[in-house]
Amino acid sequence: MNKVNSIHFRNIIYLFLSIIVSLCISIKKSDALLHEWVGVPKSEYGEQLWDRQSIKRNEDGSVRILSKFIPKTKSEITKDILYTMDINCFEKSFRDVDVSTDEVNSNFNDFADWQDPNGDKLILGVISQVCRLEN
Repeated sequence: MNKVNSIHFRNIIYLFLSIIVSLCISIKKSDALLHEWVGVPKSEYGEQLWDRQSIKRNEDGSVRILSKFIPKTKSEITKDILYTMDINCFEKSFRDVDVSTDEVNSNFNDFADWQDPNGDKLILGVISQVCRLEN
């Protein structure tokens, strides 16, 4: 009888742990879905949005945001692309520290190079709006 009780007890523990893990995963996913997307003027290539809820100040004074590019023409190959961007408001430069098609599979690169927007209206629009909000 002791062996049956120990198996039963072990199964209850596994069930309890599975429920806790499932709840934690669903809470993380639901937090990731809370966005306040702000659009910048569209271009011939599509549109760029940035998430007002994602703004964080980095230690170096730059600003980190989540941004989304929606191509004008969509297909299996061209999906919405999510960018986690750092923005240097003083120099009007940016760096993409993560690029993905979903929020779950992130691979941050905090050593990405700073770039000039080179006249890209979508990126300039994001930089302008974020820096205006942050200053």
